[in-house]
Amino acid sequence: MINGILNIYKEKGYTSHDVVARLRRIAGQKKIGHTGTLDPDAEGVLPVCLGRATRICDMLTDRDKTYEAVLLLGRTTDTQDTSGTVLSECSTEGLEKEKVEACILGFLGEYDQIPPMYSALKVNGRKLYELAREGKTVERKSRRVVIRSIRILSMELPRVRMEVTCSKGTYIRTLCQDIGEQLEVGGCMENLLRIRVGRFRIEESIRIDAVAEAAEEGRLKELLIPLDRMFEDCRKIVIDGRSASMAYNGNFFLRKHLTEPGEFLPGERCRVYDPQGRFIAVYRYDGEKRRFTLEKMFLDPEELGTD
Repeated sequence: MINGILNIYKEKGYTSHDVVARLRRIAGQKKIGHTGTLDPDAEGVLPVCLGRATRICDMLTDRDKTYEAVLLLGRTTDTQDTSGTVLSECSTEGLEKEKVEACILGFLGEYDQIPPMYSALKVNGRKLYELAREGKTVERKSRRVVIRSIRILSMELPRVRMEVTCSKGTYIRTLCQDIGEQLEVGGCMENLLRIRVGRFRIEESIRIDAVAEAAEEGRLKELLIPLDRMFEDCRKIVIDGRSASMAYNGNFFLRKHLTEPGEFLPGERCRVYDPQGRFIAVYRYDGEKRRFTLEKMFLDPEELGTD
């Protein structure tokens, strides 16, 4: 099985599920998952996990994301972007750039955002976009999101190009609509490019055709980011050969079982390896009981037969 992470550049026209389906054909394995949906009309960074790396899909989904978006003022649509049916149009001639900038920057920090009807969120077991396509609108609870930074890149009204860094679960389409609503002219999203998901940046992303070409040439593994790279901020520790079975089985172990015991902070997370250099798991040091306890296992039993 192929294990690791691909920093995919999702192109327009593909759904996130399309990307996963194609990668399953390219890699010849089913165990593949993406780490955060991008709309078909959006493009940019989409980290995809293969094999054991699927165990951290949820962790990557939780990371902050950065987008470049184009806000179109003076228009609202049913999808909150320009792909949808126009609901209203309004002149923006009287708008001053200073007022628009102040309004946009006013969204910095926490705010309660109502998810759009055209989204993959589920209500009573059904995805919202399925209900929306049937002409139904249901009540959605607002969710607290965080806009960590907004940088206005250019402003040629009625268009504003901006860079937004936000918490998970933030809809940039909805942010655009909310800005337009506050300016009393309406607004929707015209373009969206995701340029960062956690440590994954657009400059290092790979288009899916390039992945297919590498696979045909037997170079697919060269493109993979190793799973343990996701935990580079955790201290690396090596459990000695006689005690390695404790970690293999997810049991607790003590500092004396390490090749280099050292001192550890209470609650400190560590990457655990065996003497052969295999990444086993992430453990956390329990300062009260003075032992390491399992947080997440990554080594598969079948790997133990290989050095």
